[in-house]
Amino acid sequence: MNRFGGSGGPWIQSVTIVRACSVLFKFPPGDRSTLDSLTLHFFMDSIMPSRFDADTRSPQAKQLSTTPLDEAQPNAPAALPAAVVGRLGLYYRELYRLLETNTTNVNSVDLGKLLGVSPAVVRRDLNSLGAIGRRGVGYPVQALIETIGCALGSGMQWRVILLGVGSLGDALLRYKGFDRLGFQLVAAFDASANKVGRETGGLIVTDIAELETKILEVKPELAILAVPAEQALELSVRLVAAGVTGILNFAPITLQFKGSVAVVNVDLASELQRLAFSVQHQTIASM
Repeated sequence: MNRFGGSGGPWIQSVTIVRACSVLFKFPPGDRSTLDSLTLHFFMDSIMPSRFDADTRSPQAKQLSTTPLDEAQPNAPAALPAAVVGRLGLYYRELYRLLETNTTNVNSVDLGKLLGVSPAVVRRDLNSLGAIGRRGVGYPVQALIETIGCALGSGMQWRVILLGVGSLGDALLRYKGFDRLGFQLVAAFDASANKVGRETGGLIVTDIAELETKILEVKPELAILAVPAEQALELSVRLVAAGVTGILNFAPITLQFKGSVAVVNVDLASELQRLAFSVQHQTIASM
């Protein structure tokens, strides 16, 4: 079996989600942030197998459940509702912050407060993975990180390239959270002579004319498009032809591919419009 869950070639569900990537920019959670904050996890979920070949969690993580993760259906990521997947990613982020403060255990009340959801929702979400906390003790933070990471595919390693080293691309290259989620940025490309050959975020920027050659060298599964709309379609076609199987598109244009290519379209302007709509209606409601 390959990492895409099939012996005869990759099987990847095509998906288009127009949501801002709040997991990068840490927007505070709100009524609908559970979906918005997890663009990367939905992207990963659309190209990972619906079941794992093996349960790679530590013994401590396995003790959270009475049955192994890949046997406790409906625990496979494909069976989880989108809102639950979104919240799992937020739990994952907050659990890492707790781990950095040497917190060893957390209960559903405290974890819920960090996300603005009820303890019952937390317990229900974690129970869907087979994670059962102990009364008076809660959940072991490290083990829960492993359990959620396994469900979201963060235990897998993904090689990623980035096209477009403008303001957004530069920020993405410098973002330190990708490694923790299992994403390794292996190459960056741009067409500008002022940027090609310069180091950004630990990578030397490659001329976009060498895209196909570099792809053969670094063998990425995923690509991030941070280019103008008029360049996005041509570049995405080149990526697919070169064998890239997942595209995270920040260009203000909707990309769609049939078959075994996953696409997530992130339109930040549309998200600002949605945010403005929410603020406006909250203001009206408070009058």
